[in-house]
Amino acid sequence: MADSPTKRALITGITGQDGSYLAELLLGKGYEVWGMLRRSSTTNLQRIAHLRQRIHPDFPRLHLRHGDITDVGSIQAVIEEAKPDEIYALASQSHVKVSFEVPEYTCDVTGLGTLRLLQAMRDVGSEASFFHAGSSEQFGKVAETPQNELTRFYPRSPYACAKVFACNITKNYRESYGMFASNGIFFNHESPRRGDTFVTRKITRGVAAAARGESDVLLLGNLDAQRDWGFAGDYVDAMWRILQAEKPDDFVIATGETHSVREFCELAFAEIDRPISWRGEGMDEQGIGPNGEVLIEIDSRFFRPAEVDLLLGDATKARNELGWKPTVSFPELVSMMVRADLDG
Repeated sequence: MADSPTKRALITGITGQDGSYLAELLLGKGYEVWGMLRRSSTTNLQRIAHLRQRIHPDFPRLHLRHGDITDVGSIQAVIEEAKPDEIYALASQSHVKVSFEVPEYTCDVTGLGTLRLLQAMRDVGSEASFFHAGSSEQFGKVAETPQNELTRFYPRSPYACAKVFACNITKNYRESYGMFASNGIFFNHESPRRGDTFVTRKITRGVAAAARGESDVLLLGNLDAQRDWGFAGDYVDAMWRILQAEKPDDFVIATGETHSVREFCELAFAEIDRPISWRGEGMDEQGIGPNGEVLIEIDSRFFRPAEVDLLLGDATKARNELGWKPTVSFPELVSMMVRADLDG
């Protein structure tokens, strides 16, 4: 009996946190993986360097091509060359605070980039299954808690507004043209590969700096913001499961637990047995105490113009229809990230 043909997947944003974990997952499943990445004067391949070393040259199943989701021609060229069975749209400007500083760019990349991908598929005649990575930020000023697939969106940042558009245009192309196009509305998911400017990595890098005696001060924004935090490796498994479903649909992916930034800090510094002192707006003035405390100082520069106070997801649909569930707990996630930065 002949072997079944190797499945092909195209990942935009392959060099990001999620893209690297997804490429790892798909290569492990025997896929041929194509990644689209922007051309720049410096390389940004550190998250997938281990995959390139492992795959090439004996197992050439990882292919990288330059392209940009703001450039229709390059999108079409990559799709025509790769001939993917599955397309994962992960590339975006995903930093919420930055989206207030560059709103037009954020909407062009994060919102219209998804439209360009979908239309490019139609233009070249691709029948690939399409996945768009949505965000819990779409719920913003939440209408209900927890949030599920029927909860209305109330975005509170240019990034969230762009993601609402991207989710809606994915659904529109599904309903208008019969495309297998699905959304995953993903709540916060972290890992040791998280970008340095995101709050979780700022904290774990701060822990590592304190452990090495480099700094005993960490500047943060809203400590009371509560998020539903999971492990990125679990969430890319959900991406794959969404495209293996019998029909296209939209799924909330979340742990069903919420924790504050303050809790994240407390667990992270407990990994190195360092107590914390807090100082900032609305708090009693405290200096660094006599027992080697780390000072976490509240800096208003890191607050958003429109805050999102609480996000908590209900992934019942994904559990029931996809058989998906998280495998890494919140304390395990924090410990994993701290240990990685300590070792780094």
